Amino acid sequence: MQAAERGHTRWGIILPFLALPVVVLGVLIIGLFLWAWSDDDEARGGKRTGAAATVPCTEALAFGAAERPANARAHDCTVQRGIDTSYSAVLRMPREDVRDWLRETYPNGPEPRTGGGACGALCLDVTHENGLPGAAEAHVVQVRVEYENAETALVRFSAFTM
Repeated sequence: MQAAERGHTRWGIILPFLALPVVVLGVLIIGLFLWAWSDDDEARGGKRTGAAATVPCTEALAFGAAERPANARAHDCTVQRGIDTSYSAVLRMPREDVRDWLRETYPNGPEPRTGGGACGALCLDVTHENGLPGAAEAHVVQVRVEYENAETALVRFSAFTM
């Protein structure tokens, strides 16, 4: 067996061939982690999380097991997805129809409460524990009603997961 020259080993020939795959694998792993941690879903072919997107109002209301009343105008319907999902809709409808719509939509829910400040004219918070129908994908539905004038109510509907 022949001895290697003093100060040289056979590793000098093998090491460059082993280092190249290790470097390439390291770059791929780092790139994968950076891609997974980025919040740019558009780069992955999806919608950007966190930003509100416009959706059909029927979709927003259905998430909270509700339907648009026949005499209501729905607008400004959005969804925001992230860790949780949140739908919102704004309805304008006759004041006199609001309580009936809430009773029909959430028959096992609590009675709407009246208040002021953040509550507005009427408030309703419904969860699965207090009357949210099983068809609801949301965990919580919040309805805030403001009376715009003697005939019209502005209804802010939100349904979200927690």
